[in-house]
Amino acid sequence: MANPSKKVLGAGLDALFSDLQVEVKTYDNEGKLNKGVSEIAIDLIDANKDQPRKNFDEEELNNLAGSIRNFGILQPLLVCKTGGRYVIVAGERRYRAAKIAGLSAVPVIVRNYTEQERKEIALIENIQREELNPIEEAFALKSLMQEHSVTQEVLAQRLGKSRSALANTMRLLNLYPEVIEMVREGRLTAGQARTLIAIKDKDTQISYARACADKQMSVRDLEAMVNAYLTRDTRVRTKAPISAELKNMVNDMKRIFATKVKAVGTDSKGRFYIDYYTRDDLERIYSLIMSLKD
Repeated sequence: MANPSKKVLGAGLDALFSDLQVEVKTYDNEGKLNKGVSEIAIDLIDANKDQPRKNFDEEELNNLAGSIRNFGILQPLLVCKTGGRYVIVAGERRYRAAKIAGLSAVPVIVRNYTEQERKEIALIENIQREELNPIEEAFALKSLMQEHSVTQEVLAQRLGKSRSALANTMRLLNLYPEVIEMVREGRLTAGQARTLIAIKDKDTQISYARACADKQMSVRDLEAMVNAYLTRDTRVRTKAPISAELKNMVNDMKRIFATKVKAVGTDSKGRFYIDYYTRDDLERIYSLIMSLKD
C-alpha cells in the first residue's frame, strides 16, 4: 500500500510551482503596495536554513543593493511566519542585498507553508531562475525526485527543461567528491566534469580534473585526453594479467610518485607508463628519480 503521508505530484509539487509562476510586483502605478504585499522589519526575517544555494556572488549582491537603493525591491520576498518571526521561502538574494543597502524593512508576501514545502519551493525557485551552480542544481533535482517520487521526464516538463539536460546535470553526482567540489567552486565547468565521468579510477579522475583546471583546458582537449586514456586502458586490459610481484611493484611506484603507473608485459620483459598531468608533476617525479643518484 502506498504511504499516505507521501505527497503526489498533482497535490504537492504542482501547487508549489503555481505559487512561483505568479509574478507579483511590489508597487502599483501610484507607488503604493499592491494587494497582498506588506512591509516587515528586516530584523524579524531569518534566512532559510534549507536554502540550496550556498554561494552568493559578492559583486552581484553589491550591484543589486545599488539598484535597491535607487528603485526599491520590485518583487516582494515570499516568507512564512514562524512564531513572531518570518522565514524566507523565496528571495534570499534580494534579502541579502537589502541588508547591504541598509533597508530597515522589506516588502513581503506571507504564506502558510510546512517546513517541507519551504524547502521544496526554495529548490524550485533557484532551479527556475538558474541561480544554482551545476552541483547545487543536481542535488536539488535529486531531492525533488526522491521526495515526490517523480521521474526525470515529469520533473523536466514541470521545470521547462529537456529530459536530457536534466539527466546530464544529475550525472555530475556520479563524480568523485573531490571533483564534485571543483565544480562547486567553479574550477571546472559542467561540460568538463561530464567528460570525466567516463573515468572510473578515482586517482585518475581527480588527476585529470586538476590538470584540466590548472591548464584551463577546453572541453574538446579534455575529451581527447580522456579518450586516449580509455583507449590505452582498454588495450592494456587485453594483455595477460601481471604477476602479484609486479603488481606490488606498480603499487609501490604509484605511492612514491603519487601518480598513475601502468605496467605492460611480464616479469621478464615489458615497460612502465608513469603519467604526469602538470609541469609540477613532471618536476616532482624527476626530483625523485634524481635523488637515486645520491
